Amino acid sequence: MQHRIIVLGAGYTGAIAAGRLAKRLRREDVAITLVNAEPDFVERVRMHQLAVGRNLTPRPFSEMFAGTGVELKLAKVTGVDVDRKTVAVLDANGAEELEYDSLVYALGSGWNDQGVPGTTEHAHQIASRPGALRLRERLAGLDAGETVAVVGGGLTGVEAATEIAEARPDLDVVLAARGGLGDWLSPKGSRHLRKVFDKLGITVHEHAAVAAVQADRIATVDGRSIPASVTVWTTGFAVHPIAKATTLEVTGTGQIVVDRTMRSVSHPDVYAIGDAARVMGPGDKPLRMSCASGVPTAWQAADAITGRLTGGKLPNVPIRYYNQCISLGRKEGLIQYVTADDRAVRAALTGRVAAVYKELICKGAAWGVANPKVIPTRRRPVVRELAEAASTAGAPAA
Repeated sequence: MQHRIIVLGAGYTGAIAAGRLAKRLRREDVAITLVNAEPDFVERVRMHQLAVGRNLTPRPFSEMFAGTGVELKLAKVTGVDVDRKTVAVLDANGAEELEYDSLVYALGSGWNDQGVPGTTEHAHQIASRPGALRLRERLAGLDAGETVAVVGGGLTGVEAATEIAEARPDLDVVLAARGGLGDWLSPKGSRHLRKVFDKLGITVHEHAAVAAVQADRIATVDGRSIPASVTVWTTGFAVHPIAKATTLEVTGTGQIVVDRTMRSVSHPDVYAIGDAARVMGPGDKPLRMSCASGVPTAWQAADAITGRLTGGKLPNVPIRYYNQCISLGRKEGLIQYVTADDRAVRAALTGRVAAVYKELICKGAAWGVANPKVIPTRRRPVVRELAEAASTAGAPAA
């Protein structure tokens, strides 16, 4: 009988894991089913571009997985029973239950309102395509001089603020950050970030934790009231709630606790990858939720499943960081080089070259979904792998 592998979620991690498994295992030995609610791949790292009206290249799964042996199941996951080894889904034909021998849980994350009053009622999010499209429609309806407030001073907030300011110079864009602007960057990176913000005319409210969101303004903890025709909420991510409702061992935030091969510590038939997993990186620090963290976990899980099914070697490639790639609109970028545990070092790449580099990485990540044979090793950093993949796919050279 074929070993039944079900992959839940077809974002970067789920799609890469499914394709990599298909390339490493024989079809007569395994049946791989990829469950996803949408028929095409969503480049989540480009949602700020979609929100300002830019069109993204369609990437249908039917084309990406043609001839691979991966069966695409278009359905919404409604539950997982890890003791019975079943997955409950809902598709156009109604409810159904799927049985598995090995499960790869890659349902990822959505936006996190942090429990701030008024956020769900009044704020927009770009953690999903529907959210980005709703924001796109709202931004298109704004008149010149109206204000867009971006809440959150991390990577997503910085990219959203600069993208909106560049695409709509007629709007007033403000950013409210809990800390200082770019305070996690090197001095060079921080200076460049402030230079771009000044050039784009973005007003920054630093050390401004938001206490409430209203229809026409945001209120900060220290009493400031910031007018906002539109509020964009970018204060981190919250994992999909399904795992927390199972008997899997999870963290307080709902991430599945895994070992170095991405295998659940409580249920050996389950692997968790990407934002859904609590993965320990260098310095015994949890990896942050990001595409940069998620893609290597997909490689690790697929290779571990392959090794265990075939009696081969288990992967032992440490997951680490090399840089943070930040787009600052279409013309500017910032590549902040970091230590293995994601702390900024002095070196940083800025300007147009950094913007091209960032685009190269984005294209490489999307290319890697359909071409999961790219293999990282200690001598070949993940960034270099993605860059070479993007170059093969026709991305501009840096």
